[in-house]
Amino acid sequence: MVLGYRNTGARANGMNRWRVRAGLRSIDPRAPETRLVLCGGAVAGPETEAALMGRYAVQSRGYRGELVLEESSRSTWENIAFAIPYLKDVDRIKIVSLPTHAETARAYLAEQSPELAARLVAGREYRFGEWMPLKPVFALYGVAKELRGRFGSDHDDNGA
Repeated sequence: MVLGYRNTGARANGMNRWRVRAGLRSIDPRAPETRLVLCGGAVAGPETEAALMGRYAVQSRGYRGELVLEESSRSTWENIAFAIPYLKDVDRIKIVSLPTHAETARAYLAEQSPELAARLVAGREYRFGEWMPLKPVFALYGVAKELRGRFGSDHDDNGA
């Protein structure tokens, strides 16, 4: 499952393209079947994040497995809630996004569906050095989100 990021244009933005690539490299090449669930509604633009990522996965990255577009969600909490029906029959679940965002999503899955959370396995969103210059920014963002979660609702984060 790949979580979308605010997309204003008619093409997947850099963050959504990176997330799709991380999702695709997380697929076990020995798996007899795969299902790529792309999450995200039209939060910041006219087209859904899921549709933009889906087009990128198929047209630019050559993905040929089962593709599910979850196009109604407007937050990470909803990404998880609305994707649950597509996860009920799978053996392993990988949630891919920025590491801190993916961790939040995994916690949401554990809260919303503990039986599905038991099937979580690590994705391959982290590659040594890939985001090195931006790591301090992401760390500060994660701390800020944690503080916001302690002092207010964290279920309305719009997929950041």
